[in-house]
Amino acid sequence: METHLADFIRDTPAGREAESILRKCVHCGFCTATCPTYQLFGDELDGPRGRIYQIKQMLEGAAVTEKTQFHLDRCLSCRSCESTCPSGVHYSRLLDIGRAVLEERVQRGPVDTLTRAALKYALPRRWLFAPAYRLGQYFRPLLPAALKDKVLRYRAPGRRPTAGHARSVIALAGCVQPAMAPGINAATARVLDRLGIGMIEAERAGCCGALRLHLGDEDAARDDARRNIDAWWPLIEGGAEAILFTASGCGTQLLDYAHLLQDDPAYAVKAARVTLLSKDVSEVLAAEQDRLLALISQRRPEGKAAQVAFHSPCSLQHGLKIRGSVEALLTAAGFTLTAVADSHLCCGSAGAYSVLQPAIGTRLRDNKISALSAGDPSAIATANIGCLAHLQSGTRLPVRHWIELLDERLNLAG
Repeated sequence: METHLADFIRDTPAGREAESILRKCVHCGFCTATCPTYQLFGDELDGPRGRIYQIKQMLEGAAVTEKTQFHLDRCLSCRSCESTCPSGVHYSRLLDIGRAVLEERVQRGPVDTLTRAALKYALPRRWLFAPAYRLGQYFRPLLPAALKDKVLRYRAPGRRPTAGHARSVIALAGCVQPAMAPGINAATARVLDRLGIGMIEAERAGCCGALRLHLGDEDAARDDARRNIDAWWPLIEGGAEAILFTASGCGTQLLDYAHLLQDDPAYAVKAARVTLLSKDVSEVLAAEQDRLLALISQRRPEGKAAQVAFHSPCSLQHGLKIRGSVEALLTAAGFTLTAVADSHLCCGSAGAYSVLQPAIGTRLRDNKISALSAGDPSAIATANIGCLAHLQSGTRLPVRHWIELLDERLNLAG
């Protein structure tokens, strides 16, 4: 694609990156076939190719209007198009650049502005979000239906291992997951403990930065990354083997730290090290699979209790490019995975998307639940807290993180 970027961005790092990405696009349109919003609306402007043209025009100095904002806002950042693209177009990064420019050029309405500000301020701050969410859980029976659906029922996390081990990993606690589903990291710690691996959560670490990045605030996202690196660095120097994440959405952000801070002389090297050490929990367990399966007895879940539908989050399969690892672990542990049609499509959660675009998010959720339920499973498993909460709001089937199912399987094995 030929480009003629405007002076305001041409010689900037973002401009050079955008130009490189744009020049890879060959207009083939393969991306539209796997784009969730294009599938819903059939509008070229609601597909990756159309959005690339809109961003290109914006970076070339064309007038930026609310129409551009409307169509870029409707993108889920699911990155399914990247998995399909034969030319390797890094669409998600181009979208981040375009959205940052858009935030400077087009003023939002007061309600949208307030909503986005509240999300950027409240969700990443655990000291604020956790008590508010716990209060919502307490009064859940009294909440209006629309709000009740957003609040997961409280599940006790269970014990946390206290014994020390020679081997250790650092776990990202994140911002919303500790309040919404504290059992996920607790289950992870128990599974790792059985393998002789200790799990540490650094107190000063927090939000990975993805939320603020995708809401157009790159500076705040970089601050989040720096804070986490500072919190983890002493543990890394102390010999931690990996930085482990149990929310694949956070994982895609951790793997982007090297890029995000590449121009920061104080953090570039450390950020690159963090990116290299960052692993999804499925990657850590896959490396220990023989020892893990040795812990599981011959007794296996029987009948319908073993039927599980696995929803692979977009961040796992398209962002991290991890496919099949979780499924292999669950199958080896004795679960039967039911078939799921169109498993590459987004569930509609997409970080804050289901809040900012509730109508589209709900349509995609309902389509996904229909696909997941078709095989008559007893439960739905996934690998990201956002997907878990969003899917649970639309079904009576229990939606669990897959590591919780594996933890229960190990307890069953004794």
